[in-house]
Amino acid sequence: MILAIESSCDDSSIAVVEIESKKLMFHKKISQELAHSVYGGVVPELASRLHAEALPKILEEAKVYFKNLKAVAVTNAPGLSVTLQEGVMMAKGLSIALNLPVIPVNHLIGHIYSLFVEKEEIKPMMVLLVSGGHTKILQFNGINNICEIGSTLDDSFGESFDKCAKMLGLNYPGGPEIEKLAVSGERCVNLPLPLRNSSKIEFSYSGLKNAVRLAIESNQYKKKDIAASFQAKAIEHLVFMSKRAIKKYKPKNFAIVGGASANKVLRNEFEKLSKKFNFNLFYPDMKYTSDNAAMIARAAIEFYKNGEFVDFRDIKIIPRINFKKC
Repeated sequence: MILAIESSCDDSSIAVVEIESKKLMFHKKISQELAHSVYGGVVPELASRLHAEALPKILEEAKVYFKNLKAVAVTNAPGLSVTLQEGVMMAKGLSIALNLPVIPVNHLIGHIYSLFVEKEEIKPMMVLLVSGGHTKILQFNGINNICEIGSTLDDSFGESFDKCAKMLGLNYPGGPEIEKLAVSGERCVNLPLPLRNSSKIEFSYSGLKNAVRLAIESNQYKKKDIAASFQAKAIEHLVFMSKRAIKKYKPKNFAIVGGASANKVLRNEFEKLSKKFNFNLFYPDMKYTSDNAAMIARAAIEFYKNGEFVDFRDIKIIPRINFKKC
C-alpha cells in the first residue's frame, strides 16, 4: 500500500491505497474553511498551524496500515510553501521511521488523477483544471506526458469567485456562495467577456473581477443579479476558450477537474458542448473535486509502478510549477 499526504492549501488529508487493486483503504480530510472564513481567504501561517494539529490526528487513525506500506507519497508542488512544508516534514518522518521511499506528487497531476480514484486511467484526454489557484487546459497522455494548451494570465477561475464573493459580502469559500445566490438572480448586468478578440487559448479574470467591482459600487443592481451575471460570464469565458481548444485538437475525451468543477452551471454548459462536438465528458466524483489525499495516492500508484521514488533528503518544495507547452 501507499500512504499519501495532502497539505497544499487549507485541507489536511491522508489516504491509504492498495497498489495492485487501486482500492482506497483509508481516506480522511479535515477542512479549515471555518477558520479562514472570517478573513475572507486563506491565511498561510494559520493554515500551517492547523495542518500541524490535524495531520498527526489523521495519521493516528491510519497506523493500522503501516505494516503494509511500500512508500509514502506527499504533495510537494505547487501550493503555499508553509503548508506544503507540513506534509513534506511528515512524509520525511515516516520515511525515516518506517524505512520507506518517498514519492513527491505534483498537486495538479493529482487533480487529473481524481478522475481515476479506484479506477483505471483513461488516456489520451484533454483536461480543464479549474481551482482556487489554477485555470489551465492540459493534454494528458499519461503520468509523465502532460503538456499545457492554455493557462490564465492573472486570476484563476476559482480565485475570481472568492474575490467577487468577498466584494459582495459573502462568506468564504466564494464559489458555492455565488452559485447559491445566483440561482435567484437575473443575468441583467452587462459584463465583458474576457479576451473575446484574442486569437490565443488563454484565460483572464482580472478585468471581469474589476467590472463586478464597478457594478457593485454603482448601487444599480441587486447582489443576486450581480452574482448571476458574473457566474454566467465567468463560465462563458471557460466555454469560449475550451471550444477553441476542442476545435483545434479534436479530443475524444474531455474532463473537468479541480474544486470549481463542482459548479452545476459549469457542468451543464459543458454537457451541451460535449453533445455539440461529440466527445466523452468526465468529472471526478463530487467528494474528490476539492483538494484531497485520495487523488495524490492514486497518482502515486503510477509513479510507484515506474519506480519513481526519491530519498527523503532529496524531496524539494516547489510553490510554483509549470507544465511544458503543447
